[in-house]
Amino acid sequence: MAIHIALALAFVQTLALSGVLWLWAQHVAGARLLIVFLLGVGLWIVGNELPNWAGIGTAPFAMALLATVPITSAAFLHFCAIFTGQRLRPWALRLAYGAACGATALSWWVPPGAFEHFPPFTGVQWVVVPNAAGWTTSLVWATCASAGLLVLAKAFWQTRVATERRQIAAVALSCGWGLMCISGYAFAALRIPQYPWQVLAFPAYPLILVYGILRYRVFMANAWARRALAWAIVLFLGLLAVPLTLLLPVESRWLTSAVVAATCLAWSGPVRRLAERLVYPGGTPTAHDLDTWRGALSTAQSLGELSSVAASLLSQRMGVAVRVVTGPSLAPDPHTPTVHCRKDGAQWQARLHGFEQAPPGQRHLAELFGTVLVQAAGQVENAAAAEQRERERQLQARLAELGSLAATVAHDLRNPLNVIAMATAFSPAEVRKDVQEQIARISRLAEDLLDYAKPWQIEPRAIDLSQQVRQAIRHAPSVELGPGLDGPCPVHADPARLDQVLANLLTNAQAAAGQRRVHVDAEPGDDGLRLHVCDDGPGIPAELRERLFQPFASRSPGGTGLGLAIVARIMAAHGGTAALTERPPWRTCFTLTFPPHRP
Repeated sequence: MAIHIALALAFVQTLALSGVLWLWAQHVAGARLLIVFLLGVGLWIVGNELPNWAGIGTAPFAMALLATVPITSAAFLHFCAIFTGQRLRPWALRLAYGAACGATALSWWVPPGAFEHFPPFTGVQWVVVPNAAGWTTSLVWATCASAGLLVLAKAFWQTRVATERRQIAAVALSCGWGLMCISGYAFAALRIPQYPWQVLAFPAYPLILVYGILRYRVFMANAWARRALAWAIVLFLGLLAVPLTLLLPVESRWLTSAVVAATCLAWSGPVRRLAERLVYPGGTPTAHDLDTWRGALSTAQSLGELSSVAASLLSQRMGVAVRVVTGPSLAPDPHTPTVHCRKDGAQWQARLHGFEQAPPGQRHLAELFGTVLVQAAGQVENAAAAEQRERERQLQARLAELGSLAATVAHDLRNPLNVIAMATAFSPAEVRKDVQEQIARISRLAEDLLDYAKPWQIEPRAIDLSQQVRQAIRHAPSVELGPGLDGPCPVHADPARLDQVLANLLTNAQAAAGQRRVHVDAEPGDDGLRLHVCDDGPGIPAELRERLFQPFASRSPGGTGLGLAIVARIMAAHGGTAALTERPPWRTCFTLTFPPHRP
């Protein structure tokens, strides 16, 4: 009795799941072949049960239905190839279908076995026992099924996408489950006096198979599919309670039905929750999760640190490696799901990449995490802007103080310097030359201080950087120009301030050049136009590199230490940058980056 109920339930499931697949065929590669396979499983169930349902007189028709099993296995092999994207040679598929059709024709011509009464199968009136033709048919369908499993195994080891591996593993698991269930019929074929308990688990076979394939599509969008999953599990648990009724002192169909109904009612609540967890394996975030995320993300001081913290939180919560990127650019990575948080206009937005094949629970979890990440990114941006404003305020205050000091020092130095210059007018030429050099150095320092500290505004306009460089080196014929300056290089800059930048860099490069080689070149970059000023001098000492653009940091014994600081300030005012870069074979190279030119 229990086996009949299990097979009847499995038959209803195959029909229902075939209908679901038919409606959602566009979402699964090879879905129609899977429908053929499920219907083939249904025919196998009908072939085994028809004599028990309608009498032994239907045995010839039941045998004809059982003979179609090899075609069902060939369809399974074909489905595995399409589902995993594995390309089978046309002759291999033709061979599989040819052998399957041949085995089916043989079984239609020669009966593959006979229906017998096998006493160990309690409650089963008729069970098929194969003969030589039946074993030949079994060998064909077993070979096709094994080939399908090999295709799944190959795809499992080749793919690097975690969700695809889980899907393939689910299909392979369902196949193993099905083989385990139908192995119970081998007891009768081999005359083993054992009740086929494993057949009772057969209703879970089509359920596991289709769930493993459609969990990422159907159960996400179709609430009825989720309910069907829950009720299928409930009925399966109710069916498992049937063998327990054998322990009761009274045998009654009404009592068996009552036990099944009570079991289903008792487990309905927990099973519905289990179904939700199966559909949403990532889990639903709790209020504690959200508070934990907000607290951890609020500690980030920069967008880079925010990305690192967010990736660690989400990867730990989901149980898989997830990449989080905050910023405008996103390097593609097809093997790692990514949450990309970027600013679109005035608002931050989070987009998911690589989650197309992820379970809906994980997508839902990532989407909620994205909303928290967007809030955190806005807070980091606001904090960075506030910090930048505070730095600018403090800088302006220091510059104002420095400007006032510089103006006072320059004014107070002029008269003593004039007195010193007049006092040395009748000194020896060598002494007079040394004094004049030191006076000039003090004057330059005062002028640089005034220039660095005074408030000034740039007046940018469209200019040709190539032409500007050529004018700057017209009195320095030894400077080499690279091929990047052969054509126009349009930038938006203040010509006067740009001349000051070029003069400072060229003066430093010529003073440091070892073999009197100074090289200037330009190249386009992702962040704008770049201008390189390089020399073959001794290079920059390691202890000076980090503070090279700060005031009073100089690599030249006679320098004031303000030239590069002024360069950095002018480039920042243009929205660009000045940096020390590496460009072999040059020992020293300064790179100016101008923002993209918009005509």
